[in-house]
Amino acid sequence: MKIKLENLYKTFEDTIAVNNLNLEIKDGELISILGPSGCGKSTTLFLIAGLHSPDSGNIYFGDKIVNKVEAEDRGIGMVFQNYALYPHMSVLKNIMFPLEMQGFNKKEREEMAIEMAKITKIEEFLNRKPSQLSGGQQQRVAIARALVKKPKILLLDEPLSNLDARLRIEMREEIKRIQKEVNITTIFVTHDQEEAMSISDRILLMKDGICQQYDTPKNMYTKPKNKFVAKFLGNPPINFIETKYKDKYRVEILGSDISLDLCKFPNIINMEDKNIILGIRPEDFIITTEENALFSAKVKSMQTMGKEIYITAILDKNIEITLITSWDFNIELEDILYLNIKNLHVF
Repeated sequence: MKIKLENLYKTFEDTIAVNNLNLEIKDGELISILGPSGCGKSTTLFLIAGLHSPDSGNIYFGDKIVNKVEAEDRGIGMVFQNYALYPHMSVLKNIMFPLEMQGFNKKEREEMAIEMAKITKIEEFLNRKPSQLSGGQQQRVAIARALVKKPKILLLDEPLSNLDARLRIEMREEIKRIQKEVNITTIFVTHDQEEAMSISDRILLMKDGICQQYDTPKNMYTKPKNKFVAKFLGNPPINFIETKYKDKYRVEILGSDISLDLCKFPNIINMEDKNIILGIRPEDFIITTEENALFSAKVKSMQTMGKEIYITAILDKNIEITLITSWDFNIELEDILYLNIKNLHVF
């Protein structure tokens, strides 16, 4: 089912929760709505679900406007953060429950529930109660229950936030597998950038109810449209360095005596007489020799993160940068690093 949001607007008293949102989701696509707390991502999901009504604008399922269609008639399946399973029912009866409400007979309900349990890989737990399952298994039951009635759209509201880190990784892979297997249009709300990057065909990144960028994970990371997008995606975060244009391809770092020749970066063109903010991701610094370096920096602190080392270094006059490197370099505190850049963003 294709979904289209057109000039969607929603307020709560004096707060604008969703501000003129326009969005198209292709049939069978999995998109994530990402952003900080209070950005409007859950409100957008609830508008699509029919749990909220828009103040203005339209919601299309296919070519049909569904603004006035009740939630139970929209053909959606919804999975919440807290699973919302019935504790007194077995897994099988939990999955069957929506089918009972739709009038299927007992044999049909059991057959459909068992089929969905196989897809979600919980068929061996059908006779257990939810309290006898792990968090990940309970979430699979919730997904199976949402999908068993064969909805046209699956909505997931922060479904993994109650799970531990390793289980979150496992479950996001499972959600992607299940979504592709049943080929259902899916909207996944999360505040976790890694979840959104790993699971999505496209990401809607929101701030203060406004779409900041709607794009593929790769494009959003490599071609951010503004500073907020650049900073929100990436761990450790992108470095912002304030500079002043000096002459062709050359900028001066504000608050320092360092000037950089950026002739190999064409996005510096046409920046004459402007203050330029350079965005450099930590992995885009290259440790090199003095003669090949754009600048040098002194190592202030180091964090070992498995196969990588996160380094905080001082450029000049307390201007800090963060870079990522491997164990190949024998680096100590107070060392001078000679650095080049393989990619940068200009704001």
